[in-house]
Amino acid sequence: MSGATVIHSARLVDVDGIVDDAWVRFEGDRVAARGTGDGWREDAPTGTDSTTGTDAPTTPPGPVDVVDAAGRTLAPGFIDLHVHGAGGAAVEGGAAAIDTLLAVHSAHGTTRSVLSLVSAPVDVLAGRLATIAEASRRDPRVLGAHLEGPFLDDGFRGAHDPAALRTADAAAVDALLEASEGELRQITIAPEHPGATDAIRRFAAAGAAVAVGHTGADYATALGAFDAGASILTHAFNGMRGIHHRAPGPVIAAMHAGHVTLEVVNDGIHVHPDVVGLAFRGAPGRVALITDAMAATGSADGRYLLGSLEVDVRDGVARLAEGGAIAGSTLTLDDALRRAVAECGVALVDAVAALTAVPAAAIGRSGDLGRLAPGFAADAVLLDAGLAVDAVWAAGRRLAG
Repeated sequence: MSGATVIHSARLVDVDGIVDDAWVRFEGDRVAARGTGDGWREDAPTGTDSTTGTDAPTTPPGPVDVVDAAGRTLAPGFIDLHVHGAGGAAVEGGAAAIDTLLAVHSAHGTTRSVLSLVSAPVDVLAGRLATIAEASRRDPRVLGAHLEGPFLDDGFRGAHDPAALRTADAAAVDALLEASEGELRQITIAPEHPGATDAIRRFAAAGAAVAVGHTGADYATALGAFDAGASILTHAFNGMRGIHHRAPGPVIAAMHAGHVTLEVVNDGIHVHPDVVGLAFRGAPGRVALITDAMAATGSADGRYLLGSLEVDVRDGVARLAEGGAIAGSTLTLDDALRRAVAECGVALVDAVAALTAVPAAAIGRSGDLGRLAPGFAADAVLLDAGLAVDAVWAAGRRLAG
């Protein structure tokens, strides 16, 4: 159990708006209280101000870490719905690799992650799902698994091994659900193939958010998938048909379906900044900024593996060694936030929501993640004037800064 923390004199930003001179108090892994002004002093136990080193106001029952935000921006911890790796490690590498990638992304403000697996044979995916399930039990930063395949369209496969792609059937669906041990949070499916609609209904009924992606589906087929229970669009604009004035495609279908969250990789490469702005305007309150980060994130350029495929990373851009398709990103969520505000014309509150409350809602966690309010997880990011990360807390524990 983590101890107590008070962060005061902050510009608090979450989905509900901006509050100046705000404070929050963490007890254990939860937010215990929130207010403005000097109210934090009334019940702050003995402690040392982490910023100034001076003694903090004291009352029983014990020590507390007191942090003077000095007007800096305090946001809920960032939630990444779609991440494959970092620090030279990929989710497929097992428990140690998961620890490595979490450490890299935590330093950039990500306090909760849905760990993503690329397409592989069902029996291989089953073993990897079990590893993620175990990781989610030992580390609160792991929200569960995202299966980005294998039920994808070959023509829009991107950086997925074509040999691993297949259509969905009841046996495969059951095997993946059983192996996930209740920790499957998301699965990406191309809805135009045989068995896809039944699979969407089965996964959704089991509590997994179903995403439409890596698909050749047209507007009507995408809408049908959303009607059947799909609720996310995997990295919108990428791995799918584009927007045409007579053939609007999956992106417009997702904007039309009011329950659907649009993932966006805002690295300046996957999607043009003006198109990112279009997504925010077309689906207000329903854009989730993701990284789709692969192993090279936070590491050097060079050759890496994404699943079974070789990837070359040059100047931070990841592409398949064979064919040159974009192969994930080297993005971190703090960079996605800065780009949204500075390049895409997105208001700070909306950009922060796209990293916090929106992804939390997309996986059914709007009741305990994505806000800095009493009863919510004690996940927070302290940002400087340029929105660079100064400090990070996850489940009440200080991870960086």
